[in-house]
Amino acid sequence: MHHSQRRLAAAIVLTFSVLLQGCGGSGDRPPLGQINGQVTYDGKPVSGIIISFQPKVGRAATAQTDAEGRYELIYRHGVKGAKIGPNTVSFAWPMGADGSFAIAEKYAAQSILKREVKAGSETMDFKLTSN
Repeated sequence: MHHSQRRLAAAIVLTFSVLLQGCGGSGDRPPLGQINGQVTYDGKPVSGIIISFQPKVGRAATAQTDAEGRYELIYRHGVKGAKIGPNTVSFAWPMGADGSFAIAEKYAAQSILKREVKAGSETMDFKLTSN
């Protein structure tokens, strides 16, 4: 794992643990869109990877994929969704986990993936590739 991937993974894990603690009241909640989907790598579902939607300003929304590669973003404990507007999407393995593949920089700390989160509910699938 590259140094920048470790740094991103640490930041995502920290964000995820803050979300699980549920800090902050409802006053810190911007308008959210509900996002779910599936993550695949070379056509196969990716289990256990962390996906993060980071807006230009504000808190990231994160999720960890299940056995079928499915996820549902969480803004903070008990609050599903991601901040409406442009988001950079990145992926990382949980700290201490040996992922099933090395995450390319274009999907990690230097992610090129951008998605526009809109009001309502939307499915966003991510088809990661080895090349």
